[in-house]
Amino acid sequence: MSHGTEFSVELTGGLLHDWQQRNRRATIPHAIAELRKAGNLENLRRLADPSVGPYRGRYPFLDTDLYKTLEGLAYEVDREDGAPAGAREFFDEVVELLEQAQADDGYLNSYFQDRDQPKQPWSDLGWGHELYNLGHLIQAAVAAQRRLSDGRLLTIARRFADLVVRKYGVDGAEIVDGHPEVEMALVELYRETGDEDYLTQARLFVDRRGQGKLKHTIFPGEYFQDHVPFRELPSVTGHAVRMAYLAAGAADVHLETGDPTLLAALERLWDDMVATKLYLTGGLGSRHSDEAIGDRYELPSERAYAETCAAIATMQWAWRMFRATGKASYLDVYETVLYNAYAVGLSADGTAFFYDNPLQRRPDHEQRSGAEDGGELLRRSWFGCPCCPPNIIRWMSELQDHVAVARDNVLYVGMYAGARITADGLTVNVSTNYPWDGEITLTVEDAPAEERAIALRIPRWASEAQLDGQPVDIGWAVTKRNFKPGDVLRLTLPMGPRAHGSHPYLDATRGAIAVARGPLVYCVEQQDVEAPVDDLLLTPAAVHRAVARERDGHLVLELTAGVAPAPAPELYPVLTDQPQDSASHEVPVTFTPYFLWGNRQALAMRVWLRTERDD
Repeated sequence: MSHGTEFSVELTGGLLHDWQQRNRRATIPHAIAELRKAGNLENLRRLADPSVGPYRGRYPFLDTDLYKTLEGLAYEVDREDGAPAGAREFFDEVVELLEQAQADDGYLNSYFQDRDQPKQPWSDLGWGHELYNLGHLIQAAVAAQRRLSDGRLLTIARRFADLVVRKYGVDGAEIVDGHPEVEMALVELYRETGDEDYLTQARLFVDRRGQGKLKHTIFPGEYFQDHVPFRELPSVTGHAVRMAYLAAGAADVHLETGDPTLLAALERLWDDMVATKLYLTGGLGSRHSDEAIGDRYELPSERAYAETCAAIATMQWAWRMFRATGKASYLDVYETVLYNAYAVGLSADGTAFFYDNPLQRRPDHEQRSGAEDGGELLRRSWFGCPCCPPNIIRWMSELQDHVAVARDNVLYVGMYAGARITADGLTVNVSTNYPWDGEITLTVEDAPAEERAIALRIPRWASEAQLDGQPVDIGWAVTKRNFKPGDVLRLTLPMGPRAHGSHPYLDATRGAIAVARGPLVYCVEQQDVEAPVDDLLLTPAAVHRAVARERDGHLVLELTAGVAPAPAPELYPVLTDQPQDSASHEVPVTFTPYFLWGNRQALAMRVWLRTERDD
């Protein structure tokens, strides 16, 4: 979406900047240590030296955890203020191992190349994830080329991609991978190299899905989005990460080909998802059994799967839809996911992770994140299937890439953070404490002679926003003029607490209230209230009277909630004509940002609370 010769965004302060600093200081060194401990490097090393020991891990796609980490490191190893501890050495070591491990024909997968494995390359496309592996390799390679001018990974990735084009291109076997991801990577490889074979291959993979090209085992075709062609999907369905990755890839194909049938399908699927299948936090996926999206309005709070990888995939899809249409509404969803469903996946100290992200924890809940036995009741330091931690790392490293874009002499600022943005001669400094504060100041540092426009996104919850003291509508607020150094734009977004209800078809939260402020969803942890969280009763009026105060560098909300009388012991009591859910007394309650829950003792938590009735 950016045209011209000069465009850059650097985060300089605020929450997103703090997250990136934590990523460099804590998460990346932690992940490097965990990857070494898990044996990911030995899996590559043993291809040349079997004495290293057997293949480590249960899954054939563990190379992707290296690739995602390398993608993040491409943004970090050459920083002026210093690379994360061990980052450069790890980056070079893995690249050298990949160079040594790649087969003569370009194939690369430490599991399928392992002589002790029972499966051969390309023998299990449903579950082998070989093209999923390639996709993450490509994305790491493109990042290394663009950020470091290091073409080693790109050479490796192109050799593998060229093999895929020969085997499965226009004149090859008509197959698809069980896990979409390679589609958007191939489009990015086309953008980097100009080789149209990669764009054609991405289009082929999108078009082939749903035509019986994939052998299904364990789960039916719907799980793989392979039961009907993509353009005919009635709704987002199946495995949540697969669905959002496929949609993001299809959006990339549309962006490069202009295919209107793809865009029409994407808009229809997106609108249906937002209206019926997305959690208040932006989480996607309500089923643990198959990590799937579920039916319309099937959004249970305590059983929300809402995998962290699905949050990242949803943001990727949202960003591409914004690029395709220019609509601010896609960035509204992106922002919700960023500050809630994505951010909650990482602990406050940056070294522990949620795999799934429920909106409620019951007092006696014992299931571990990631469905693994033992370990901590809340976040874990690593997983047997550790797809989420490296995904968090790469996305955290790339946050600045999703703050603003420039197109047709307009600078679109879609995310608010302390930042310095340069777009073809126009440089602005953004100063804000968002999302804690709704005051955003843009100061022009440099400006070209010709007229330019700056467009600021007004979120859908900011109906009383003002730009330079004047009301502005939801969407884009555009200022167009001959800017001069020193010019200032002041945007004020209302940050009062909001009470949210839910659609009447959403049985799990019918009649309940959730609390939000700005882009942040809030929750109650048992540590912050003397009464059981399950007995708390809220009214919209109580939410609107909530007071924000600082605690440990973030804002919590303090309010007074009712407490219901002790419930009848029967699981299904007979109802009378007496009013239900009336408070017996009131207690002070502190609501904490949802993304920060689970950093203390493993106690009960709720996003949605019962409503106090007046009758």
